[in-house]
Amino acid sequence: MTWTLSSSLDDFRTQAGDFLAAHPAENTVLLTLVHNLTEGGPHVFGPDDPQYGWWRPGPDAPVVGAFVRTPPYPLRLGLMPERAATELALALAGTELTAVDGGVAPAQAFAAAWQQDGTVKSNERLYRLGKLVDPSPLPAGTVRLATANDVELLVEWFGAFVAEAELAIPGENHRPTVERRTADGRLHIWEHQGTPVSFAGVSPVIAGMSRIGPVYTPPEHRGRGYASGVVAAGSAHALAAGAAEVLLFTDLANPTSNSIYQKLGYEAVEDCVSLSFAR
Repeated sequence: MTWTLSSSLDDFRTQAGDFLAAHPAENTVLLTLVHNLTEGGPHVFGPDDPQYGWWRPGPDAPVVGAFVRTPPYPLRLGLMPERAATELALALAGTELTAVDGGVAPAQAFAAAWQQDGTVKSNERLYRLGKLVDPSPLPAGTVRLATANDVELLVEWFGAFVAEAELAIPGENHRPTVERRTADGRLHIWEHQGTPVSFAGVSPVIAGMSRIGPVYTPPEHRGRGYASGVVAAGSAHALAAGAAEVLLFTDLANPTSNSIYQKLGYEAVEDCVSLSFAR
């Protein structure tokens, strides 16, 4: 039972790629991280080098656990057994970590072995789309793809989203992400009477998986079904692009979002947690 740690994205894709693709829902974040690092280079998330790891229960056994770390963002655990998470904490001893994100069981096992309980930053639920159901009632307005003219507004909305979700990283610059995702046609805006009122991101299809997010509606436009409209439209876009699995995360502290996405046909997969560590 051993972890292999590496700074090579190519090695990670060679060794762990089949495992990630075999479990696209549980490894959805790792798949999108690898995609963004492949497309944008090793420093797309920050100046520090990323770190990768994969775990085998024996020398000749297949990979059954993986992680990606992209400082200054939290260590992200993919699908793995609890004992692999425990061993990972030992393997990373001496590393400066601010937080760990992942499925509840492995994240808690990692924190216990890290000898810090960790403060819960957020509890999320991962959902998978079953059969897409149109919002009822249909919200007023229409959906469109974001354009370069929307970048300033979407940078502001990205910042508001991460601040509200308490996910903000000091000094984080959302403009490159917004510009890249706008250019790729991956940001959808719900518009009412010519005014943008909500937006949702849609990831590219990777290993048959696409993920919706972030989803944000400014407070003054909430309660009118705009988020349901834009998420349904984004989900249909992902299906049309060939996604076999369409996923999204919701904050368990927000019963409204959990309810509306279930009404659109989303079904729970697993609960995830973000645990922060004291410096």
